[in-house]
Amino acid sequence: MTDHPPGPPPPRPQRGSVRPAERVLAPDLARGLMLLLIVLSNTGFHLYAAQHGPTGWHPVDGTALDRAVQFAMITALDLRTYPLFAFLFGYGMMQLFRRQTAAGTSERGAAALLRRRGMWLIVFGFAHAALLMAGDILGAYGIASLVIGTLFLRRTDRTLLIAAGGAFAFLVLISALGSYGTVPGDPDGSGVIPSTVHYASGEPDALAAVGTRLATWLFVALGGGLLGFSFHTVMLLGFWAARNRVLEEPERHLKLLRATAVTGVAVGWAGGLPQALAHVGVLDVPAAMVVEEGPFYALQTVTGVFGGLGYVAVVALACRAMPPRIRSGTAVTAVAAVGKRSLSCYLAHSLVFAPVLAAWGLGLGAAMGSATMALFASGVWLLTVAGALLLERKGRRGPAEALLRRLVYGRAERPREPAPAPAASQP
Repeated sequence: MTDHPPGPPPPRPQRGSVRPAERVLAPDLARGLMLLLIVLSNTGFHLYAAQHGPTGWHPVDGTALDRAVQFAMITALDLRTYPLFAFLFGYGMMQLFRRQTAAGTSERGAAALLRRRGMWLIVFGFAHAALLMAGDILGAYGIASLVIGTLFLRRTDRTLLIAAGGAFAFLVLISALGSYGTVPGDPDGSGVIPSTVHYASGEPDALAAVGTRLATWLFVALGGGLLGFSFHTVMLLGFWAARNRVLEEPERHLKLLRATAVTGVAVGWAGGLPQALAHVGVLDVPAAMVVEEGPFYALQTVTGVFGGLGYVAVVALACRAMPPRIRSGTAVTAVAAVGKRSLSCYLAHSLVFAPVLAAWGLGLGAAMGSATMALFASGVWLLTVAGALLLERKGRRGPAEALLRRLVYGRAERPREPAPAPAASQP
């Protein structure tokens, strides 16, 4: 039997992950702040003992302070933080691709690296949902990275912008077509199925909660990853922005950043305002206007794209304007340290939230309102800030980042980040 020569080896990355000297403050600071917004946005999922209105997301009972917190969240956070994350996710994908190709990795090899990363994110998301949280976003972004990365990673800037516009047009169309629904009923006659049911926070049986969480996660991951046109829009814009080094070189893009900050935040908040006013009872509208199939929710979804982009631009401009003393201060360093370890900190939120708040755990979520839950969430975020700062000072990555890098790059990476070289003396 004749031996055939072996085929070419699979493409390998020519370098490891991002080095400390290559990091940019704006994306890290934005990710760190984003995690506070995300943990606040997720608080409603754990208020399973509260009375819910037509939206199913936020309670309709509670104190005046609870209502103020609900109003602020609906206006500024709901459906705005995930587009912010998706932009930074796309930005990071393109940065990784460009670093690899600049180091000599073929485009095919760099794209394969990103596909491997996307598949492992899906695995991480599955485990996260099975053990802790149905609303996991890792699975959705892992699927979106496979789809968007395969189709658009190596396209021209012009194609990226056209595709982003097309995805946004689909988002507007689908939101408009779905904005005339009716209020979904449930067995107890309240007129809505609260989100806490789908997220299993009120389920006292731990095993039954796993099944509910996985069913919800599958819907969120597939729906968000394949049909999440708001995510696709901002991921594609993240590709374009990374290619043009918008966050690394903000002085070259000041006009764009200022326009995005002002317009994005204004449109984002204005788009969430009708839903917020209706929720707190200022606007007396039919329930069909505010349900997920209703026009107020559709408006909130579409304008969330603007809000997420506006937040990124605000952080980029703030980083540029910061005096060196503040940039190197403890507060900025700590929040940026969270951004560098965003995966670990994101999972750490659930590690505290789920067993403490859920009915299958200690069940403390039944005793909280929107305001106390927001206070609890802020405390959890501050705990992750302290942990991330400790790891930063020790020069260590987050545990989830270290594991993901090991799985993606296929070889052990140094667990300790090298300290920066001392600056050369100036004449």
